[in-house]
Amino acid sequence: MRLLGISFLKSCKFKSNWYNSSRKIVTEVVPPQETVDRIPAADPSLVEILPSWPETEEPELRAAVLRDMQVLPNFVSEEEESSMVQELEPRLKRMRYEFDHWDNAIQGYRETEYSNWNPTNARVMSRVLATAFQTPAAGEALPHAHVLDLASAGFIKPHIDAVRFCGEVIAGICLLSSAVMRLQHEKLPHLQVDALLERRAMYIMRGSARYVFTHAVLGGERSAWRGARLPRRRRLAVITRSCPLSEDTK
Repeated sequence: MRLLGISFLKSCKFKSNWYNSSRKIVTEVVPPQETVDRIPAADPSLVEILPSWPETEEPELRAAVLRDMQVLPNFVSEEEESSMVQELEPRLKRMRYEFDHWDNAIQGYRETEYSNWNPTNARVMSRVLATAFQTPAAGEALPHAHVLDLASAGFIKPHIDAVRFCGEVIAGICLLSSAVMRLQHEKLPHLQVDALLERRAMYIMRGSARYVFTHAVLGGERSAWRGARLPRRRRLAVITRSCPLSEDTK
């Protein structure tokens, strides 16, 4: 079964609209004041410009991508992680990992879409919405979360998401394993950024991180953070996306 999520991974060679579109780029997500005390702050130390990007080159873009790629550590507790995995596992166990993606963009995955959460997990998903989707610019979130189960040997190659399937903001909860996401400028490949997606963290991507840079989840020997190997285990990502803009669905 081919779902919407992989449909836009299948289109991962889309050209960026950043330079030739009048689309409004989201640059900030601010949760409502009443939720601030319950939401961890983004940790800028978990997003790092790689040495291949000279400090004096494209300083405005450098600042933009550090603003637009955020990682919020410990967004879910151990108990919440266990609850989400337990709810998703029966559906995922009925599926096989796939290693023959049509253009080799993703290897070792299975996926589903999910929305009928139990009360405990529904509270977690409400926290995602309160954190990443409360500003008008972020738009309304799609009702179904995209659940991507990546095997320990799985990986995702560099791609830019299809705007016809996904709007301005992506927010993903990372379960079972940490991973490294690499952002690489579409036209200037030496401009690279690594983000440490810690287990139980949530990452938020918007603006330049979405439309100027490809993103990939590193696997195998390439899975490293600050020069140290980061062994990858099976990883679940529960991804909430904003609705695509109407002009992008035509």
